[in-house]
Amino acid sequence: MALNLNKVIIAGRLTAAPELKQTPNGISVLAFSLAVDRSYTKQGEERQTDFLDCVAWRQTAEFVSRYFTKGDPICIVGSLQKRSYQAKDGSTRYVTEVMVNEANFVESKASKSNNAPTAPTVPAAPATVVPEDDMEQFTLDEDRVPF
Repeated sequence: MALNLNKVIIAGRLTAAPELKQTPNGISVLAFSLAVDRSYTKQGEERQTDFLDCVAWRQTAEFVSRYFTKGDPICIVGSLQKRSYQAKDGSTRYVTEVMVNEANFVESKASKSNNAPTAPTVPAAPATVVPEDDMEQFTLDEDRVPF
Protein backbone atom coordinates (compact mmCIF):
# COMPACT_ATOMS: atom_id res chain seq x y z
CA MET A 1 0.00 0.00 0.00
CA ALA A 2 1.42 3.38 -1.01
CA LEU A 3 1.15 6.31 1.33
CA ASN A 4 0.02 9.52 -0.35
CA LEU A 5 0.13 12.62 1.80
CA ASN A 6 0.18 16.16 0.49
CA LYS A 7 -0.69 18.62 3.25
CA VAL A 8 0.86 21.97 4.16
CA ILE A 9 0.17 24.37 7.00
CA ILE A 10 1.58 27.84 6.44
CA ALA A 11 1.40 31.06 8.42
CA GLY A 12 2.39 34.29 6.71
CA ARG A 13 1.19 37.72 5.63
CA LEU A 14 -0.81 38.66 2.56
CA THR A 15 1.38 40.55 0.09
CA ALA A 16 -1.54 42.41 -1.54
CA ALA A 17 -5.23 43.09 -1.02
CA PRO A 18 -7.13 39.98 -2.17
CA GLU A 19 -9.26 40.36 -5.30
CA LEU A 20 -12.09 37.87 -5.54
CA LYS A 21 -12.93 36.71 -9.07
CA GLN A 22 -15.61 34.49 -10.58
CA THR A 23 -15.22 31.74 -13.15
CA PRO A 24 -17.60 31.81 -16.17
CA ASN A 25 -19.72 29.32 -14.19
CA GLY A 26 -19.96 31.70 -11.22
CA ILE A 27 -17.53 29.88 -8.92
CA SER A 28 -15.51 32.15 -6.61
CA VAL A 29 -11.74 31.94 -6.93
CA LEU A 30 -8.97 33.90 -5.24
CA ALA A 31 -5.28 33.86 -6.13
CA PHE A 32 -3.00 35.51 -3.59
CA SER A 33 0.56 35.45 -2.33
CA LEU A 34 1.86 34.95 1.19
CA ALA A 35 5.14 36.30 2.55
CA VAL A 36 6.61 33.73 4.93
CA ASP A 37 9.78 34.44 6.88
CA ARG A 38 12.24 31.59 7.09
CA SER A 39 12.84 30.35 10.61
CA TYR A 40 16.62 30.58 10.37
CA THR A 41 19.19 33.16 9.31
CA LYS A 42 22.84 32.92 8.45
CA GLN A 43 25.09 34.83 10.76
CA GLY A 44 25.48 38.42 9.59
CA GLU A 45 22.61 38.21 7.08
CA GLU A 46 19.01 39.41 7.19
CA ARG A 47 16.17 36.95 7.55
CA GLN A 48 15.03 35.60 4.18
CA THR A 49 11.39 35.62 3.09
CA ASP A 50 9.65 33.20 0.74
CA PHE A 51 6.70 34.38 -1.37
CA LEU A 52 4.24 31.54 -1.89
CA ASP A 53 1.45 31.56 -4.49
CA CYS A 54 -1.90 30.36 -3.16
CA VAL A 55 -5.30 29.64 -4.70
CA ALA A 56 -8.59 29.36 -2.79
CA TRP A 57 -11.97 28.36 -4.21
CA ARG A 58 -15.62 28.87 -3.29
CA GLN A 59 -16.37 29.69 0.39
CA THR A 60 -12.70 29.72 1.36
CA ALA A 61 -11.99 32.32 -1.35
CA GLU A 62 -14.94 34.43 -0.20
CA PHE A 63 -13.83 34.18 3.45
CA VAL A 64 -10.27 35.35 2.71
CA SER A 65 -11.43 38.23 0.50
CA ARG A 66 -13.98 39.37 3.10
CA TYR A 67 -11.85 39.28 6.25
CA PHE A 68 -8.23 39.81 5.18
CA THR A 69 -6.31 42.63 3.52
CA LYS A 70 -2.71 43.40 2.57
CA GLY A 71 -0.28 42.74 5.41
CA ASP A 72 -2.70 40.72 7.53
CA PRO A 73 -1.34 37.54 9.09
CA ILE A 74 -3.15 34.39 8.04
CA CYS A 75 -2.72 30.66 8.57
CA ILE A 76 -3.71 28.38 5.71
CA VAL A 77 -4.06 24.63 5.35
CA GLY A 78 -3.94 23.03 1.94
CA SER A 79 -1.90 20.98 -0.48
CA LEU A 80 0.84 21.66 -3.02
CA GLN A 81 -0.04 21.45 -6.68
CA LYS A 82 2.24 21.86 -9.68
CA ARG A 83 0.93 22.90 -13.08
CA SER A 84 2.31 24.15 -16.37
CA TYR A 85 1.11 26.68 -18.92
CA GLN A 86 2.22 28.19 -22.20
CA ALA A 87 3.65 31.70 -21.88
CA LYS A 88 3.03 34.34 -24.56
CA ASP A 89 6.52 33.71 -25.94
CA GLY A 90 5.59 30.03 -26.49
CA SER A 91 7.74 28.65 -23.66
CA THR A 92 6.35 26.27 -21.06
CA ARG A 93 6.25 27.69 -17.54
CA TYR A 94 5.83 25.70 -14.36
CA VAL A 95 4.11 26.95 -11.23
CA THR A 96 3.85 25.38 -7.78
CA GLU A 97 0.87 26.66 -5.78
CA VAL A 98 -0.77 26.00 -2.45
CA MET A 99 -4.36 24.92 -3.01
CA VAL A 100 -6.03 26.37 0.09
CA ASN A 101 -8.64 24.24 1.85
CA GLU A 102 -8.82 26.25 5.09
CA ALA A 103 -7.95 29.79 6.12
CA ASN A 104 -7.68 30.90 9.73
CA PHE A 105 -7.16 34.10 11.69
CA VAL A 106 -3.81 34.42 13.42
CA GLU A 107 -4.65 37.43 15.59
CA SER A 108 -7.81 39.15 16.69
CA LYS A 109 -8.99 42.47 15.30
CA ALA A 110 -8.52 43.98 18.78
CA SER A 111 -4.85 43.02 18.87
CA LYS A 112 -4.28 44.63 15.45
CA SER A 113 -5.64 47.99 16.56
CA ASN A 114 -3.33 50.18 18.62
CA ASN A 115 -6.26 51.96 20.26
CA ALA A 116 -8.17 48.86 21.27
CA PRO A 117 -7.98 47.81 24.89
CA THR A 118 -6.06 44.63 25.49
CA ALA A 119 -7.91 41.61 26.76
CA PRO A 120 -7.75 41.12 30.51
CA THR A 121 -5.21 38.56 31.57
CA VAL A 122 -5.56 35.99 34.29
CA PRO A 123 -2.80 36.32 36.86
CA ALA A 124 -0.46 33.38 36.86
CA ALA A 125 -0.45 31.10 39.86
CA PRO A 126 2.59 31.62 42.06
CA ALA A 127 5.39 29.21 41.28
CA THR A 128 5.82 26.45 43.80
CA VAL A 129 9.35 25.41 44.61
CA VAL A 130 9.66 21.84 45.80
CA PRO A 131 12.80 20.93 47.71
CA GLU A 132 14.82 18.34 45.84
CA ASP A 133 14.59 15.93 48.80
CA ASP A 134 10.77 15.87 48.50
CA MET A 135 10.71 15.10 44.76
CA GLU A 136 9.87 11.57 43.74
CA GLN A 137 12.40 9.85 41.55
CA PHE A 138 10.92 9.04 38.16
CA THR A 139 11.89 5.77 36.54
CA LEU A 140 10.79 4.62 33.13
CA ASP A 141 9.41 1.09 32.93
CA GLU A 142 10.31 0.26 29.33
CA ASP A 143 7.99 -2.78 29.32
CA ARG A 144 4.98 -0.46 29.70
CA VAL A 145 5.89 2.00 26.90
CA PRO A 146 3.41 1.41 24.04
CA PHE A 147 5.88 2.08 21.23
